[in-house]
Amino acid sequence: MPATMPATMTAAGFEAPGGPEVLRAETLPVPVPGPGQVLVRVAYAGVNRPDVIQRQGFYPPPPGASPIPGLEISGQVVSVGEGVIDPLVGQRVCALVAGGGYAEYCLAEAGLCLPVPPGLSLAEAAALPETLFTVWHNVFERGYARDGETILVHGGTSGIGTMAIMLGKAFGLTVIVTCGGEEKCARALEIGADHAIDYKAGDFVEEVKRLTGGRGVELVLDMVAGDYVARNLKCLTDDGRHVTIAVQGGVRAEINMAEVMRRRLVLTGSTLRPRTNAFKTMLADEIRANAWPLVEEGALRPVMDAEFPLAEAAAAHARMEAGSHVGKIVLKVG
Repeated sequence: MPATMPATMTAAGFEAPGGPEVLRAETLPVPVPGPGQVLVRVAYAGVNRPDVIQRQGFYPPPPGASPIPGLEISGQVVSVGEGVIDPLVGQRVCALVAGGGYAEYCLAEAGLCLPVPPGLSLAEAAALPETLFTVWHNVFERGYARDGETILVHGGTSGIGTMAIMLGKAFGLTVIVTCGGEEKCARALEIGADHAIDYKAGDFVEEVKRLTGGRGVELVLDMVAGDYVARNLKCLTDDGRHVTIAVQGGVRAEINMAEVMRRRLVLTGSTLRPRTNAFKTMLADEIRANAWPLVEEGALRPVMDAEFPLAEAAAAHARMEAGSHVGKIVLKVG
């Protein structure tokens, strides 16, 4: 580690689970990169729903990961571990990490770093990895989305929802989203959704039928689960795919398996954080080849909601939990 590197750093962590107010400043040793890792001086850290669930005590970090929240960062590489050829020291990167993002320095796997191109701010760069990795894997790899198909996305103005709109449109999908309220529906349409359904004003199942002429959609990206699953299946066309990425409405669902068989429906889902670094590196390679050119061209930019200093991480979590945000919340660290 270079002689100029400080021995300690400031991070935002918590001693015991609870509400946003449990987040507090902590002084921790600056981590040292191991084989295949880089140390990033963090400029910004993305705030995501899993961070909130971790703080509440329901989503512990995987073995070996930092207990500090934060699953995506941007900044500058300041040192590298054994065997790392790319990225180079001094390079601006953003990265998907398994934890530790809410800190002045954070370890990242070299294979999970993406270069920050000119024209992309570090705030925007920090808002990309978690949603981009999640949507790419679940919509295009697990969900087998293809040009010309129609997808139903719940939570259309969330970080995941806005990314699903933009990526979906970039790759030839018709995108239908659900949102809570007319204002959020209007924002989703501005972002690029083809149709936005106010789930508070009516039955999204009937509206999907109307919008598709009774045919249904080929794919549902579900972050609600619970009693939404049976309703989602009614939205699917025959041979449709249902991909669950969160369980905000409950972990249990009751469905008609005879209907699944008769209509040849596919139910799948995933959670990215506990997957191996080897898997996530392969996913990063796919994104680098297929989606990152859109970022480099300026065609893909995250929808930004709000920016908070690291010392106000609690306020950032409170905003996310209030549900009024549209797009991504980030913490300014360095």
